[in-house]
Amino acid sequence: MLIHPWDAPRDDAEWQVWLGAHDFGQLAVNGLPGEPPHVQPLHFAYDAGRAEVVTHLARPNPLWPALEADPDVLLSVVDDYVYVPGPWQAPRDVPPEHGVPTSFYAAVQLRCRAHIVDDPAEKAVFLNRQVGHFQPEGGSVPVAAGEEPFGRMLSGIRVLRLEVVGVRAKFKYASHKPQEVQDQVVAGLAARGGPRDAAAREHQVRRRGVWSAAR
Repeated sequence: MLIHPWDAPRDDAEWQVWLGAHDFGQLAVNGLPGEPPHVQPLHFAYDAGRAEVVTHLARPNPLWPALEADPDVLLSVVDDYVYVPGPWQAPRDVPPEHGVPTSFYAAVQLRCRAHIVDDPAEKAVFLNRQVGHFQPEGGSVPVAAGEEPFGRMLSGIRVLRLEVVGVRAKFKYASHKPQEVQDQVVAGLAARGGPRDAAAREHQVRRRGVWSAAR
């Protein structure tokens, strides 16, 4: 992923706050020799304090042999993406039809070292942590090895603890464009009001001055 200086996060807090509100992504695992990579959509729970991600997959999932052969993986999360029409990006001294269309998006890629957990008691601990993330209000019986109703199901899954060893984050919202162009884009997003337009507009407004301040 190319990250221009004006698209880089201000600090770790910026991407961590954003990732804290996102818990669905794609896990990329290097394929075995001669095979393509595995790309697995999944829910996950990210813990900034522990610098780790917890998730789980069904035991029959075909990615396990590749993961066991190479535990270095990438978890990719993308959201707040929108299409920006060319006329919105045209400076005032350029015909609107000459404006260059583009995409806006926020993305975080976590490079991780995967640790497979097969011990039933350990799996229960990690599963309860993941459920607690998604259901803080409770409502489900805690998982316990050897106990009903979920203990007997533990053999059908494997838990993944992903140790985060590197982070690449990007907020592509035209922070390097002239103020007049940014104003046009903000107005266009507000008027269009499509899916994710409000989130993209919030990013662009929030990140104004990032590039000028960094130069």
